[in-house]
Amino acid sequence: DLTFLGLIAMMDPPHREVPEAVAKCRQAGVRVIMITGDHPLTALAIARKIGLVPDRAAQLSGFVPVIEGSQFDRMSEEQLRQLLTPSRSGEPEPVFARMAPRHKMRIVSTLKEMGEVVAVTGDGVNDAPALKKADIGVAMGVAGTDVAKEIADIILLDDNFATIVSAIEEGRTVYDNIRRFSTYILASNVPEVVPYLGYGFFGLPLALTIP
Repeated sequence: DLTFLGLIAMMDPPHREVPEAVAKCRQAGVRVIMITGDHPLTALAIARKIGLVPDRAAQLSGFVPVIEGSQFDRMSEEQLRQLLTPSRSGEPEPVFARMAPRHKMRIVSTLKEMGEVVAVTGDGVNDAPALKKADIGVAMGVAGTDVAKEIADIILLDDNFATIVSAIEEGRTVYDNIRRFSTYILASNVPEVVPYLGYGFFGLPLALTIP
């Protein structure tokens, strides 16, 4: 005895900065893999929108860019490793939909076993195992649950993926500066110290003396 009054749809679009951030990740050699519990069509639409799956690749005959939980359960470890191995032919990364917490854990564990450094972003209780297993867990500070925030190593205050990319860029800049500084110190100070060590330990004449 219900009367249909109307249909309401909800939309949660990605931030405008995300497509550019994903492109920066690819240029910097950082892989971006989507693992979501949403419907495969929703995951595919978002992946297209942010540039993870190009439209032309999604239209190829027989190409299925989304792996569902039911398919994932039937995959062997070898098949999963092949799926997660970086492609050299420019193919997009796999998109995982309808993923349960155990599925996310398995993906993270496999990537780590393959020698990858894994960072996981998440906001819900179901993301907690993957956040804990990852090398770096990043929780959403605005929409994230308390469980996710407690387990994560980093809390993102603006819930924007582009902020993570900016942090990686800044971190690489600091690392490069430390390397340059260390190289400068070794190149300038060691030649100055070695002659005095030779004088003290081996009785060599001083390289610099008072005129």
